[in-house]
Amino acid sequence: MKIWIVWLPNVGKSTLFNALTKNYAADAQNFPFCTIEPNVGIVNVNDERLEQIRTAVNGAKTIPASCEFTDIAGIVKGASAGEGLGNKFLANIREADAILQVVRIFENDDIIHVHGQVDPKSDIEVINMELILADIETLTKRIASDSKKARKEKDLAAKLITLEKALELLESWELVSNGSWEEEELEHLRDTHLLTNKKFVYACNVNEDMMDTSEPELKELLWITNPDTRVVPICAKLEEDMLEMTEEEKKEFLNDMWLISTGLDNLIRASYDALGLEYYFTAWEQEVRAWTIKKWSSAPVAAWVIHTDFEKWFIKADRVFWQDIVEQGWWAKAREAWKVSLEGKEYIVQDGDVLLFKFNN
Repeated sequence: MKIWIVWLPNVGKSTLFNALTKNYAADAQNFPFCTIEPNVGIVNVNDERLEQIRTAVNGAKTIPASCEFTDIAGIVKGASAGEGLGNKFLANIREADAILQVVRIFENDDIIHVHGQVDPKSDIEVINMELILADIETLTKRIASDSKKARKEKDLAAKLITLEKALELLESWELVSNGSWEEEELEHLRDTHLLTNKKFVYACNVNEDMMDTSEPELKELLWITNPDTRVVPICAKLEEDMLEMTEEEKKEFLNDMWLISTGLDNLIRASYDALGLEYYFTAWEQEVRAWTIKKWSSAPVAAWVIHTDFEKWFIKADRVFWQDIVEQGWWAKAREAWKVSLEGKEYIVQDGDVLLFKFNN
């Protein structure tokens, strides 16, 4: 899972990246464009179930699921035409699975806002406009190119209709992701790598006293109407302050603030949800590991994530829910308690499943 962090300069984007990756790789200074080259960090997904399963099966180690976050320079008005650090970074974003937009809501007179005042709705409009303009340029060139080819390649006709539909949406200043698309149309759009057709997650950088703000309240504040868009409150400075804390100190700190989990953990979960991802576990003495898959994946597809040959040679899978193996303490005991089921190729893997695959090669 690759997520690129974008937004206007000085909204706390690099501070958030440092907190996510638990280091200080990104330069977080009080002036625009202190980030020049992209910073890349692999972030583990915190999940207490992993350690509980490891304890139950006496595993030697745990390997959590992970995702890749990339921090780039703040985008400014005119980026699509080369302003600021411009098109270089807009081009990079096309590699992302999702775009994490950091929105400044916190007030701090000592941290300069690039437009002189905190206005999250206006900030979103600036960024979306630049993404839309970049996509209009991409589609205009693609349509012109494919129109010439369509004279000889008749199968391009349907694709051209989809591209023109997307262009019309963009020219009405709408994100492509807000459109209504059939599966075939989405396939037509896939190789265009449109910025506005990616999944969006919004991280609202708030003051500490706003950490309990609900997602509907934040959506209303940002004027976001897409029901599939995830919006998460996070206090980047608070998260960075917790970097030096032990796990016990962090738990105590969160309890004092009446918070169940960190904003970062909530953000990663929201990113998984936005991309339609979940994970299952494998558990043995050597290791307990989380494997990321698309929701509604079949057992053979889940096996493919471990090794491509595993899908080809798949026969069956032993399946137990994570809570059952924790309660029983081991595979054999879970079987004795009738908690283990034998699943075939049609089985749809559920989040929290613990699987043991059987193959024939």
